[in-house]
Amino acid sequence: MMNEAIDRLESNLQNETVVVAVSGGPDSMALLYLVNSLKEKLNLKIVCAHVNHKLRPESEEEADMVRHYCNKNDIIFEYMTIDSYNKTNFHQDARNKRYNFFEKCVKKCQAKHLLTAHHGDDLVETILMRIVRGAAFKSYAGFSEKIEKDGYTILRPLITNTKDELEQFDIENNIPYRIDNSNTKDTYTRNRFRKYILPKLKEEDKNVHKKFYKFSKTLEMYDNYIEKDTNKAYNHIYQNYILNINEFKKLDKVIQVRIIKRLLWEEYKQDLSLITDNHRNLLYQIIMSSKASSEVSLPKHKKAIKDYDRFYIKEDKIILSEYKLELIDYLTLPNGKIIEITDDASDNSNYTTRLLSTELNLPLYIRTRLDGDKIAIKGLNGTKKVKDIFIDEKISKIDRDIYPILVDSKDNIIWLPGLKKSKFHKQKDENYDIILKYH
Repeated sequence: MMNEAIDRLESNLQNETVVVAVSGGPDSMALLYLVNSLKEKLNLKIVCAHVNHKLRPESEEEADMVRHYCNKNDIIFEYMTIDSYNKTNFHQDARNKRYNFFEKCVKKCQAKHLLTAHHGDDLVETILMRIVRGAAFKSYAGFSEKIEKDGYTILRPLITNTKDELEQFDIENNIPYRIDNSNTKDTYTRNRFRKYILPKLKEEDKNVHKKFYKFSKTLEMYDNYIEKDTNKAYNHIYQNYILNINEFKKLDKVIQVRIIKRLLWEEYKQDLSLITDNHRNLLYQIIMSSKASSEVSLPKHKKAIKDYDRFYIKEDKIILSEYKLELIDYLTLPNGKIIEITDDASDNSNYTTRLLSTELNLPLYIRTRLDGDKIAIKGLNGTKKVKDIFIDEKISKIDRDIYPILVDSKDNIIWLPGLKKSKFHKQKDENYDIILKYH
């Protein structure tokens, strides 16, 4: 049952310190047990890294269970709690904090490997979710068995095991674990794939996870090959921050698209969330167009410019202090943020609003503030001055001048994105047909 996992551990770990990410669930406890069983043979020093997300009453008991297991087996126990989250992207924020902690443990202990308990069922679910949601080519491969990081490697030795196999392994070896009941709720997309789609695939082939593993490895292999060609082409046609359009047009479209992604990545390393497929497509269109020159605005006050056979991105020194823009389905704003129509109604923060079109005077516009602006805030009687809200929320005077305000065609204030919702906002159980997201 665990032979492949043991082979991965034995071929990668020898005479070293290793950090194991352990939640207390059946998968990670099986991994911790397995690594501990090889401790003497491989001469390992084991560090267990546990994160208490403090989201459920059982979290403290789970932490105590993992701590007790480590004390009993002479395993170093590293622990952290997360006290608050970014409400606009809870899952990503939790993941970032979790992996930042794991990396700190790796660096603190001078470990060469971080082990996680991602298994074959996780891989199937991830691939299916990304296919349904849409993703870059490489992302369709799910997650990798091995990832090289700065000074260490993330290894997932259980990638060819199923969840059922791991739970059976726990039972056979009297390994303690706890079940997170939130993993059974249909609220989360992954849970729905796990409960309803994966079992159907296993009815067709009980080893379907191994087919997905092969699919993942194949995509990784092809992606690595294409990436090598992309790097060669990029270094040839992009020099001194200028892209040679004539040389660009000679390339295969697959390479062209990757080069555009690379250009944008270089410009927005710390702000990649601001970049969408719309930006990538727009850049491709202006590069390939027959026009001798053109330009397009990008987030964070940048401009993409085509000048005959040259293409480059530069800072846009002109920042609008006044604007009024019609919102059709998507807008990149002068403050570098984006407002778009979405179909994701799950977010309840001030970064998303749900509206009913029959209560509005369409079309909608995004504009800057005007003297005397007031908003009827959701749940409050009367109105409040936008100026006072900016002061309360500590919006700087410079940012106030370009802060986006959503209005309808009769200039009713519908939303202060990221700050306040108006009386027009709808709860999830009410009728609505427009969902707007600000990010």
